[in-house]
Order: sequence, then structure tokens, then C-alpha cells
Amino acid sequence: MTKRISNFCFFIFFTLALSLANLANAATVRIVALGASNTEGYGVGSDAAWPARLQAMLRAEGYDVSISNAGISGDTTSGMLARLDSAAPSGTRIVIYAIYNYNDSRRGLSPAEHAANVHAIVSRLHARGIVAISAAQYFNGLPRQSDGIHLTAEGHAQFAARLLPQVISVLGRR
Repeated sequence: MTKRISNFCFFIFFTLALSLANLANAATVRIVALGASNTEGYGVGSDAAWPARLQAMLRAEGYDVSISNAGISGDTTSGMLARLDSAAPSGTRIVIYAIYNYNDSRRGLSPAEHAANVHAIVSRLHARGIVAISAAQYFNGLPRQSDGIHLTAEGHAQFAARLLPQVISVLGRR
């Protein structure tokens, strides 16, 4: 009888531990940073890029978030649209998209095609219940590398700081 009670207690304890672990994992908010080279961290590395900086800032504010960097240097809106489902898998709550026309125009896409692709990306995210945040308005006036295109490490930090209030407004105050 004692062995049965012991086994039963172990079963209850084990089930409770698994449930608590699942609850803890479910609380983490999945965020995806979608873009090209400036999202990827060209010239500074992914650890200094704005997605990693923003994740650190949000965690310092007490948010349980995980930001996946889905930036690929040289990517176009067509490429982002093609990889959207794998870049923002099931369970993603927010996508911050830093999409600019530079790579599209270099590859011959018209401004109208660029705008249509961005619209399609946002529409597909909304259809899946994912909040889409445009980061484009935060990009101007930031420190750039010598090529004049890519952000410096300080530029990435400033970009993340500019995004922070908007992301917090979606997550809700702690």
C-alpha cells in the first residue's frame, strides 16, 4: 500500500512539474524581426543587431520575450514573402518588419511591386492573428557604417530604443 501511495505521489508531482514547465514556456512571447541586412546585423554581428538589443531591453523591463532574427542580407520583399511562414512560425505573436525598398529597387522591382509585397506580408500576418509592427519610421538619422546604408552598433542600439515603446504598447505594461 505504501508503494502505491509513493507511486501515486510521484505521478502527481511529475504531472504538476510538467504542467508548470508548459505554463512557463507558454508565457514567453515569440517575436520575429523580419528584414534584410540591417536586421541581420551586417557589419556588426547578430549579437549587436537591433533584434538582440531589443530583446535585452524588453527582458530588462521584465518581459518574457524571445526575438528571432529573420533578417537575411540582400533579401527582397519577394524573398520575405516566400519565406514568411517559416520565418514567423506558428506561435509567433508579433512581427517587427524593417523593410525598405533598397534591395527591391536594385533587383528591378518597381515601387508599386514593393508596396504590394509589403501589403501582402502584413495581410498574411494579420490573417494569422499576428501583430505586425513597421519599423521603417525609426530608421532615419541613425549612425551608419562607412557605406552609408548599414547601421553601426550604436545605430542598432538607438533603433532598438526607438522601437521599445511601440513593442511595449503591444505587449501591455508590466
